[in-house]
Amino acid sequence: MSRQLVAIDADDPHAVYRALRDALTGDGPAVLPRQAGREPSERSGTAPQSVALVVETSGSTGTPKRVALSADALLASAAASAGAVGGQEPGVARWLLALPAHYIAGANVLVRSIAAGTEPVILPPGHFDPLAFCTAAATLDSDQSFTSLVPVQLARLLEVARPGGFALDVLRRFHAILIGGQALQPELRERALDAGLRIVRTYGSSETGGGCVYDGMPIGPVHAHVADGRLELAGPVLAEGYLDDEGSIDRDRTDASFHTADGVRWYRTGDLGTVDDDGRVQVTGRADNVIISGGEKVSLDAVQASVRRQRGLSDAVVVATASDEWGQVPIVIVEGEPPLSLAHLRAAVQSELGNAAAPTGIVSVERMPLLASGKPDRVALARLVASQNTIEKGVSDNSTRDAT
Repeated sequence: MSRQLVAIDADDPHAVYRALRDALTGDGPAVLPRQAGREPSERSGTAPQSVALVVETSGSTGTPKRVALSADALLASAAASAGAVGGQEPGVARWLLALPAHYIAGANVLVRSIAAGTEPVILPPGHFDPLAFCTAAATLDSDQSFTSLVPVQLARLLEVARPGGFALDVLRRFHAILIGGQALQPELRERALDAGLRIVRTYGSSETGGGCVYDGMPIGPVHAHVADGRLELAGPVLAEGYLDDEGSIDRDRTDASFHTADGVRWYRTGDLGTVDDDGRVQVTGRADNVIISGGEKVSLDAVQASVRRQRGLSDAVVVATASDEWGQVPIVIVEGEPPLSLAHLRAAVQSELGNAAAPTGIVSVERMPLLASGKPDRVALARLVASQNTIEKGVSDNSTRDAT
């Protein structure tokens, strides 16, 4: 059996909230929040009867994936989160939405508000303003208040949180601030804890109903293990799979990421990691050539293809480097002097792939290190970039990028 699937502009989170409320009770169609500027080919379609929410995301190739989540999975995620951080009493817990509603973390803020039976406070879509966030947070009339952020947003909030000031006082009122979307740098985490904020580092994806590992530990009924070096996750929070263009589960694509072993259904993540004897999860890196920059997935292969289309850069290589603000960012490596300025290159890539994909530096090498196969030695290049102190910075603080 199938049900109607309706696309809703994520720039209207209130509409997404109302539609999700009906979808979770079965009184309305399944919901597909659409990213601003990405017009759907149709406003409606179908999905399996069990599906309440479809989250559209991009995989490592940049090909959109439509992750289908059941009402049971979404509510299981909400219950596991409540059990992990506590304080989410029905009719009492209040949530502040500061992430786009087409992100799984943003949609989860709405789902958890619905589960608690309370109305969320919603920031206007667009550029993240830390003072506007604090003003909105001050309206949360509950001692059980929550929000979900990416690390860049947390950093910007800490910049305005002065001792004895309004912003810091408001931030300290949160029962928990969930931080996910990318790696939380230890220095930023320590700054937040030193400021008296109750932060929770989360790990998960759309396929796992959002964050399902808190501060390294799987929450509620979620389990984690490692197979062939990759992290795998199991539990009632898992998605049904990926939708095809006809509104059915795409079996080939779904079976490539989800599998059942000894009666347990697992999602194979794209991350390398470890799980210790106590069940604690540690992510050690991406298994593919995709980075998370400012909470957004960026395919380095796509960035490299875009760069190589620019004049004189047909042999350029793109690797990732660490960024205190964004987690990881793309860096371009060229032999000899670059024929284009960083500003020109950023603008070209940005127009094609978006802000998060714009390279933040160009490194010139005398000769590109190669493997025996003749391909660029990306490991050697990544090491070179990590030790490079002469990267052309251009737009050093990425001030044109929105945290959301």
